[in-house]
Amino acid sequence: MALVSNKKAYFNYEIQEKLEAGIELLGHEVKTLKGGRGSLEGAYVITRGNEMFLVNMHIPPYQVGNVGKDYDPYRLRKLLLNKKEIALLTGVEKQGGLTIMPLSVYNKGNKVKVEIGVARGKKKYDKRETLKRRATERDVARETRSRLN
Repeated sequence: MALVSNKKAYFNYEIQEKLEAGIELLGHEVKTLKGGRGSLEGAYVITRGNEMFLVNMHIPPYQVGNVGKDYDPYRLRKLLLNKKEIALLTGVEKQGGLTIMPLSVYNKGNKVKVEIGVARGKKKYDKRETLKRRATERDVARETRSRLN
């Protein structure tokens, strides 16, 4: 079950490949995410040196009074990947037209993991096509339900 998910990513982008990564968080950030608060909207992954970082992910303070004044909810968060995965993603990042973005944050045992995806932006006509397909699937499902009853 996802703690936080990026629903617009599947609509605005065509996901080509998915990877699982660990994430470095502070204690109160984990509690906030387990409470279902946080946002992946507008978040993406960058490379600095031989490390990958999650940029623009919003995690509000768990208890506002207990967090220092210097806490930044949009701070860079390090992703925990092995060297092969970092090399793969660095190559992808250098290609034009592709972006690396977080799709969801979830629990795996006691650990918090991030599902990241290599994505290519959809064109307007692709988005319209997706909306039409969803509408027809919804109509078909509605018709089959009414015939069964």
